[in-house]
Amino acid sequence: MRLRLYHHPDGARVAYRELGAGPPLALLHSGLLSHKEWEPAVASLAGRFRVVLPDLPLHGDSEDRPRHPYTPDWFAEVLGGFAAEVLGAKPMLAGHDAGAEIILHALLTGRISPARIVLMSNRMHRAPRFAWARAAWRAAALAGAVPGLDRLLSYGTHMVFTPARGMRLSSRSNPAAADLVRHAFADVPGNSNLARSWAKCARSWPRGAQGHLRELYPKLQLPVLLLWADGDRLHPLATAEEALALLPDGQLRVLESTGFLMAYDDPVGLARELTAFCG
Repeated sequence: MRLRLYHHPDGARVAYRELGAGPPLALLHSGLLSHKEWEPAVASLAGRFRVVLPDLPLHGDSEDRPRHPYTPDWFAEVLGGFAAEVLGAKPMLAGHDAGAEIILHALLTGRISPARIVLMSNRMHRAPRFAWARAAWRAAALAGAVPGLDRLLSYGTHMVFTPARGMRLSSRSNPAAADLVRHAFADVPGNSNLARSWAKCARSWPRGAQGHLRELYPKLQLPVLLLWADGDRLHPLATAEEALALLPDGQLRVLESTGFLMAYDDPVGLARELTAFCG
């Protein structure tokens, strides 16, 4: 897969890879990871789709300069521009965790008009679980705005986001998940720009329940697949079941014996469900 760049009108760059031919299917990864979250399933999908794997801003090879606001509305705007230029009219979009939240916000604000969407495990309209851990992350990220602490905190990420933590995100303890986390944080130490940018994002990212999304679900006049892991402690299945009841054209599929990193726990099952729904 070759590295390509999309340049947003405000100067932000989005790095992406693509593989295969056919209808475009973009996969948006979860927060703090990168396009490599999808790597185990890409080969199976590329036989049917043009699989597009962007690194979200603040992740991987994409934009990290603190000149941008990094609000949900800004992420939605960038996704809209990316979809229009790279994916074309009526693309298919799939997102996990933060990637799914960005898709929902882009739909809410009218930035995208996809043909189909796949929402994998994410908090949807509910308040996030393990609020104490998120609060600790937010406090540390906000400290990155303090001169001198930005660089120090960037070095501290390796002590928190260890390869072993990546394996714990896999219900099957897939050793490749350790490499995923190692890659995601490889360029973070010493990157004070990234620390300051994450401080901006942490300040504006929604912390509580997003109850307004309940009003969005009935308005989604397009096929929506809720693709959930049965062993993801962060995102319980009940969240998807509540959303399903409000979707005019929704489906719910559950991948058994999978955790947060579904593509590492069951890449064949993930590719199968995406192909059945999008193909």
